[in-house]
Amino acid sequence: MNTQPSVAWLVGASSGIGQALAFALAAAGWKVAISARRIEPLQAMQARNPSLTPYPLDVTDAQSLHEAAAAITRELGDIELCVLNAGDYTPMPLDAFDPALFRKLCEVNYLGMVNGLDAILPLMLARGRGQILLTASIAGYRGLPKSAPYSASKAAVISLAESLHLELKARGVLLRVVNPGFVRSPLTDKNDFKMPFLMEAEDAAQAIMRDLPRQNFEIAFPKRFAYLMKLLRILPYWLYFKLTKGAA
Repeated sequence: MNTQPSVAWLVGASSGIGQALAFALAAAGWKVAISARRIEPLQAMQARNPSLTPYPLDVTDAQSLHEAAAAITRELGDIELCVLNAGDYTPMPLDAFDPALFRKLCEVNYLGMVNGLDAILPLMLARGRGQILLTASIAGYRGLPKSAPYSASKAAVISLAESLHLELKARGVLLRVVNPGFVRSPLTDKNDFKMPFLMEAEDAAQAIMRDLPRQNFEIAFPKRFAYLMKLLRILPYWLYFKLTKGAA
């Protein structure tokens, strides 16, 4: 029987949910490869827990993801869990409409996921097993005022996961989507409004850890906020816009 610890690869691990989840996985006995653009935060994390091994990369550079995936497999072993968590956020009111911001967030939040999948899928499909988590957001359920670039990119991630889920499941790979609400991080610190159901990153990480052994497609939290947003998603447009016009 194989008693070696399983290998997890966490992309977007240097802060927020990613950092907290990396420590939670390590505490549960995983060997964790941690990736982000800057090496310094990753090295600081490794100093706190030697089970974390840094592999810096840029999710907008597909080749860097392929190189990291190959290095992790060679040095740590087969990747059983891949968490594609890298993301960016900047609020955008109408008066600050900026096509460059749309491109930037799409490159990181959506195409970064595509690049990550391109690197990990051949490895998992060749073995016929593995689990992949794509971090989207409750903000991807419906377009939110002052958040057009972010909501659109996260909606694209949800749709991407929905489209690939069944084909991958039939070949032994479980693709799931993680939809957090507001989680305290350097990104949510940009908001100048009261964030409902605000969670700490450590609590978000534990919510993911509780769902890891399951087979459900979506991991969403906090539950009350997720259910509220799911309700908004099924409302007719006239009622949805009436209820959310105050946010505009």
